[in-house]
Amino acid sequence: MNIEFATRLPAALFRWIDLNLLTLGREMRLSYLPPLMVYLAAGISSLTGIVGTFYVKERLGLSAEFLAALGFWMTLPWALKMPMGHLVDLLWRWKSLLVYLGAGLIATSLFIMIGLLGHTEAMREVAPLAQWYVLAALLAPVGYVLQDVVADAMTVEAVPRVNPDGQLIDLEARKQMHITMQTLGRVAIIGGGILVAVANVVLMKDVATLSEAGKGEAYLLIYQLALVIPFVSVCGIWLAGWLKWREIKHFSVQGLNIKEIEVLTGAHVETPPINWWILGGGLVFTVVSLGVGLVQISGAEEIVFSLSMAIVLFLIWKLTSELESEARNVLVGTALLVFVFRAVPTPGAGSTWWMIDELGFDQQFLATLSLIGSVLTLAGMFIFRRFMAERSMAYVIGALTVAGTILSLPIISMYFGLHVWTAAHTGGIVDARFIAVIDTALESPLGQIAMIPMLAWIANSAPEKLKATFFAVMASFTNLALSASQLTTKYINQIFTVTREVREVDTGEILVPADYSELGVLLIIVTILGFILPMLAIVAIRYSHLRSA
Repeated sequence: MNIEFATRLPAALFRWIDLNLLTLGREMRLSYLPPLMVYLAAGISSLTGIVGTFYVKERLGLSAEFLAALGFWMTLPWALKMPMGHLVDLLWRWKSLLVYLGAGLIATSLFIMIGLLGHTEAMREVAPLAQWYVLAALLAPVGYVLQDVVADAMTVEAVPRVNPDGQLIDLEARKQMHITMQTLGRVAIIGGGILVAVANVVLMKDVATLSEAGKGEAYLLIYQLALVIPFVSVCGIWLAGWLKWREIKHFSVQGLNIKEIEVLTGAHVETPPINWWILGGGLVFTVVSLGVGLVQISGAEEIVFSLSMAIVLFLIWKLTSELESEARNVLVGTALLVFVFRAVPTPGAGSTWWMIDELGFDQQFLATLSLIGSVLTLAGMFIFRRFMAERSMAYVIGALTVAGTILSLPIISMYFGLHVWTAAHTGGIVDARFIAVIDTALESPLGQIAMIPMLAWIANSAPEKLKATFFAVMASFTNLALSASQLTTKYINQIFTVTREVREVDTGEILVPADYSELGVLLIIVTILGFILPMLAIVAIRYSHLRSA
């Protein structure tokens, strides 16, 4: 029996690897590469994440509540995917211009941070450093939204309608291609995260022991390296143009003219009619958001969130009114589940500050955690690929919610001294860093898993002439969940105040003392909400006319 088991195990393992890993590689097409390069650029954006955290903590006196509010405004541009998506459909042949514009905004954001680190006094003479940081923080997401909305449309375009002989590909095969395309999109984003995590581990080595000037030089180098981000996305557009030229040449050789080629390949032969509801709603949303933000009236975030939610829900109603009743119920139910799952609050910046100050997690260790998380997220996507394809969204989100709740317990326990007890009973082996590594390893795959079946379903359901519009509106709704998460995070940080030590740069005087006394309760409340809210959504959809994909 043991011999038989030993002989069958390698074969079973190879079949699993072939089914979950090698098959995905075989399904890869050259046409998938352009949007994957834009997604890769988004993944590389995390290169500056750790540096930004330490820059804010060490050099700017911004509170956790303020950073949560800033996080709200940083996620808000993703709601602009609605008018941008429709604009892509209207300007389909020229959609690459939006990628160039996005690359310019990202580069501008990076140059501001390079200026703050390399020419601090000159920047301070123009405006306070905190204002420069806020401007850089707001420019970058606008650039990424512009690029992302084009990349989403490109993923639909990248899946061919015909084979090289001009024969139509059946719908079931195209559905599988969409799942592969969306999976590879997440792989590209996470793969970019892995690349920059490795870079951070190397670049952040011994940074904690450097002087303030030495740290500044290390941070500056990382922001300079980050200029590769806009270059990668622009290269994706160049490749897309070359592939389009090659496809036209291929079918031209077979005697087809350009109109026949466009019909055969499913390109936008006719420009769809302008949807003034979408463009007008997007314009109103932009004007009101900017006005509320600049005037700085009380409750600005709540006003803008309510307005954006109302506009997105109205547009979803308009776009789905043409769908069959059953398809509409599935789409709305699925989007609602993902929204609630992503809308749960987080502890905010205070949790990271506590890990840095109380647990001694330095720049390199946080980079190591990021690397572990990225690698295992990528592995988890392959491991759970069939799980995602064969289970309903309600089942997937329910399982992820339970797993996420369990995996948040070690961090809560460490706040109350778990790592002290385990270190004392294991000769110092199971200390805070050991627990953090294990917890990160187990929790890291959860975040991306729920999005893949959702994105694939949206891409497969998108109407032919409104691919980018449909994708953008549905994605805007689920992305608004991140804004809701930041709002609730801000409220929680108002109730449970967490502060890190803030010193005057020149004199070393303590301006704000560190206070983590309320962090434990904050972590517990966030964990409870993170479990209850998604479960209530699952139950509500289960006993309503809505369904999930």
